[in-house]
Amino acid sequence: MYIVNSYALAIILCFVTMLCWGSWANTQKLAQKSWRYELFYWDYVIGIVLMSLIFAFTLGSLGSQGRSFPEDLAQAGMRPLGNAFLGGIVFNAANILVAAAISIAGMSVAFPVGIGIALVLGVVINYLATPQGNPFWLFTGIALITMAIILDAAAYRKKAVQSSKIPAKGILLSVTGGILMALFYRFVASSMAPVYETPEAGLLTPYTAVFIFSLGIFASNFIFNTLIMKRPFEGSTVPLRDYFRGAAREHFTGILGGMIWCTGMMFSIIAAGKAGYAISYGLGQGATLVAALWGVFIWKEFKGSKGTSGMLTAMFALFLAGLALVIYAGTVG
Repeated sequence: MYIVNSYALAIILCFVTMLCWGSWANTQKLAQKSWRYELFYWDYVIGIVLMSLIFAFTLGSLGSQGRSFPEDLAQAGMRPLGNAFLGGIVFNAANILVAAAISIAGMSVAFPVGIGIALVLGVVINYLATPQGNPFWLFTGIALITMAIILDAAAYRKKAVQSSKIPAKGILLSVTGGILMALFYRFVASSMAPVYETPEAGLLTPYTAVFIFSLGIFASNFIFNTLIMKRPFEGSTVPLRDYFRGAAREHFTGILGGMIWCTGMMFSIIAAGKAGYAISYGLGQGATLVAALWGVFIWKEFKGSKGTSGMLTAMFALFLAGLALVIYAGTVG
């Protein structure tokens, strides 16, 4: 299987993760014009499973290092398989809430609030489990990112007050989804061998872990998304038959969104072998910055809002400084 052998390459892959995790929601925004997010989400989950299989039978089965995907799957223990699967269930519950928040409140609030909370809590959880990197610089960077999140939320609130529309439900969904989102990565990490080159018997390699994780998402979607379709957070009930009436373009958009997100997840997990889980997860969740850029400059979610430009500029500056410190933390041990 393919293994990352340098910290510099690991950081590059973490930035790809950041781009993927911060950009997949654009597919939801595109589909939202004619396609309820509950219907979009079925295809999104299918895209995650498909992409995990593509990685498993390509990067996960090539080369002489570690174990190939079929070999690794055959020797996997029940506990590691269960942890990776549980990670998928927790992620799915969190992501459905964040996706609902995006449809209600927009990317520029759902991502900074939801994923921002996930970043802070997730880094703490993963660092306590496997300490790697200098804690002073790591948590200083996280503190700056937290300040950026607060600024972004304040800017959105200012915009909402000006438009006389404060979507409290969207903010609540973002917060709840963010707390759950902070937990899923640890379950997946605990299922894997700490050394990818010589994986311990019974534990999983990254490619197998992500595939089992994707199955957890897929299986739980029949419960979570079915419930949301019957009792949506906003709007009327969504009949399942509507999914089969969707156009090919609508289905493809959702699948593409899932494939983009899964690419980010895969790169984050394989980068963690060199960068450590806390740094890899933290940089990936810098997706908040990417999503905010999309929301501000492409979707114009702050268009016409007075007094928010300075807050947004400060937010971006704090995010960049925080991300730089997180990267530096991995170089000084």
